[in-house]
Amino acid sequence: MTTHNTARNQFVEVNGVRYAYRRFGKHNGTPLLLLPHFIATMDWWDPLLVDGLAETREVILFDNRGVGLSSGETPDRIATMAADVHAFIHGLGLARVDVLGFSIGGMVAQELALLYPDDVRKLLLVGTGPRGGEGMQEPKPDVVKALTEAGPDPKSARPFLFFSQSENGRTEAARFTARNAERTVDLDPGASMQTLQAQSEALGEWGRAASHTDYLARLRTLLHPTLVANGNDDIMVSTINSYILSQAIPKAELIIYPDSGHGALFQYAHLFVEHTNLFLDRAEI
Repeated sequence: MTTHNTARNQFVEVNGVRYAYRRFGKHNGTPLLLLPHFIATMDWWDPLLVDGLAETREVILFDNRGVGLSSGETPDRIATMAADVHAFIHGLGLARVDVLGFSIGGMVAQELALLYPDDVRKLLLVGTGPRGGEGMQEPKPDVVKALTEAGPDPKSARPFLFFSQSENGRTEAARFTARNAERTVDLDPGASMQTLQAQSEALGEWGRAASHTDYLARLRTLLHPTLVANGNDDIMVSTINSYILSQAIPKAELIIYPDSGHGALFQYAHLFVEHTNLFLDRAEI
């Protein structure tokens, strides 16, 4: 079976942009599209997570405009990124997908579901927050310090930024790092300075938005079944924002994983896959 580490790169051109993607897994109903975190490419996903999901459904990984192997310039607004995802979905000839958005990908997923509701069947929002959310106005000092110390290798900051610093968290971080280095074919290039600057600007604009109350009112119109998940101590997007999302979205369910942070979906990959499958396979409540 094709896996995260063996899936070959494919390309589709839409509106003058050549999007890179990988598509594999069991053809069984609605495909699951994964939207990654800050400056991440297809290579940055956890093979254990992706392959676990692909055992029961088709998964699609892709690089948004200007990221990795996709052409063009990375947008500096979340809504524009969502419009690109919309174009990509229809460029593949798909009418509707399930969407898992992690971190900035979760912000893009929110806008996709709000702006293009017919594109989405079910929504998973992980380690993310609403526009103008709690503590999202500026990057936290510990986050800036970790990324600065990582220098040209931002991946090296993930054990601190994504995992708890308990013995269990450090062990799982090491396992995740090892898994993430296993792929050796068709590798994505790292994020460009343009991508880093544009996504930083997009995050800043999203977090500093003054219209937080208005945005929560928009979320109350989002009628898709939604699973919100996070670790109990997310130092990147404070966990309180997951509660806020779950309270605002009418059909939302909330899972908070213990002794974990931003990357709880990687720290508890097996459990997260199980929860995702239960959510996606269950008849709508």
